[in-house]
Amino acid sequence: MDTITALFYVFSSVLLFAAFRVITARSTVHAALFLVLAFFSASCIWMLLRAEFLAITLVLVYVGAVMVLFLFVVMMLDINSDEFRKGFWQHMPLAGLVGALIALQMALVLSRGFDLTAPPASARALELGNTKMLGIEIYTQYLYPLQLAAVLLLVAIVAAIALTLRERKDSRHMDAGQQVRASKADRVRIVKMQPTVEAPSLPKAPPPAPAAGAAPAAPAPGPAPKTGGAA
Repeated sequence: MDTITALFYVFSSVLLFAAFRVITARSTVHAALFLVLAFFSASCIWMLLRAEFLAITLVLVYVGAVMVLFLFVVMMLDINSDEFRKGFWQHMPLAGLVGALIALQMALVLSRGFDLTAPPASARALELGNTKMLGIEIYTQYLYPLQLAAVLLLVAIVAAIALTLRERKDSRHMDAGQQVRASKADRVRIVKMQPTVEAPSLPKAPPPAPAAGAAPAAPAPGPAPKTGGAA
């Protein structure tokens, strides 16, 4: 077994393990990280097949943009995945059967394609390289389909933004135009009103306490007692 074959089996094993952990991980963040590992392993397999453009595109587009965006959205929303995973192992046998049927159909369709021998590369392709030749073909012969695909992607982006852009009723915002047009009379208004409740009477102050060492004050004289008798 040569080095390339050994690396192919190693990267394929890591890819299968990461793909299995994507659907079995309990945490959504962990599933997204395993999906990043799966993309990296697939990119390494593309590099072994000498498809450098597909390998770097897989890393830049899916890992660098799509997966990072998906990971940030999952972390910000903090979705509780326990409710979505209820009954997962109950449906696992049926899901495994469907996956095996899909793999068998793909193997039957692609089995004849693997038997074909690729034609030898031309001298121009060997001189320019795989990525440069692909760029020349895309931007010369397939320029119109490329622009059509770009327009479709732009329409999809605008439609997604329009569907998610909803006005919240509980949000508060300020209108800058109304703030600029406001005058002094609109901001402050003084109104004189008659009181509807009488002001409470103030409590009487207690008498001052006598100073230390002073004689106590004599009690105030009361009214003279009446004396009466027979004349």
